[in-house]
Amino acid sequence: MNLRKPVTYRDAGVDIERGANIVRRIAPLVRRTWRPGVLGGIGGFGGLFELAGNRYREPVLVAGADGVGTKLKLCLEAGRADAPGIDLVAMCANDVLAMGAEPLFFLDYCAANRIDAERFEPLIRGVAEGCKEAGAALLGGETAELPNTYMDNGLELVGFCVGVAEKERLLDAGAVAKGDVLLGLASSGPHSNGYSLVNEVIRRKGGLEALGSERVGALCEPTRIYVRAVLGLAQSGQLKAIAHITGGGLPENVARILPEGLAAHIDTRAWPWPEVFEWLSREGPVEREEMLNTFNCGIGMVLAMPPGNADAAQASLEEAGERVWRVGSVEAGSGVTLY
Repeated sequence: MNLRKPVTYRDAGVDIERGANIVRRIAPLVRRTWRPGVLGGIGGFGGLFELAGNRYREPVLVAGADGVGTKLKLCLEAGRADAPGIDLVAMCANDVLAMGAEPLFFLDYCAANRIDAERFEPLIRGVAEGCKEAGAALLGGETAELPNTYMDNGLELVGFCVGVAEKERLLDAGAVAKGDVLLGLASSGPHSNGYSLVNEVIRRKGGLEALGSERVGALCEPTRIYVRAVLGLAQSGQLKAIAHITGGGLPENVARILPEGLAAHIDTRAWPWPEVFEWLSREGPVEREEMLNTFNCGIGMVLAMPPGNADAAQASLEEAGERVWRVGSVEAGSGVTLY
């Protein structure tokens, strides 16, 4: 006779009912992000979005994917579980915007050893807040409980954004020309890049508990979402290209919008470096070149445009609440020169 007790999915570490209950609890957050074009409801095998047939002549879909990286752990330890959700949307939506596209909808993927409401709901609340700011519907996602896969309370958060642009309005690095002006838009901090280095500086300082609440707050500040301020300019034809300043800082990301034979000259004295970067540089210590090659150092997005458009564009951006500086120009040569 077999007297062994039957094993269940819950015994293996996965609680289906707990996961279903969390999905029910977050449903109102998801619905508040919906926009025209969303079809159906929550719980299907896929999300549905309808493009308005009379709005575009030649619509092109633009897709982007990203994660929060090691900032996620820092924010969870600091009790800012909502911040990584905003970061997740921002990193993807800003990339889609950099192509000249309007974000339409967003999907997320969250995986952890154990999914519980206390950690998961604030994350999704942040995702929903980011989606509202970006104008993207939270169309669906996946929550995976993977026992014995992640260490301790570790989890992974990944996002996917899809946008649309008129084909002739797509931003293309090939349009950038000698003499174009570069406008820099202020970042809200390190955004979601360079946090392995941030965490090393924190470790050397004795951990989060050794930092004040103001310092921790600055390090957890969510990535700025530029869609509302920049989308109109991007789709109006006034811009040539957009560089979203992520990992690799200004040198790597501005280089991505330069055609062969052209260089970007950027004056790093043109804007004030936020105090959080001065702190990282001083306390690391982290040398200036390393700072510029790792962090955005206060500039989250760079816009390239003809000089005749720069004043009006800057005024429009400032009216929308952005802090903007002329940070450089495009000249003959190659690469990005910072001085």
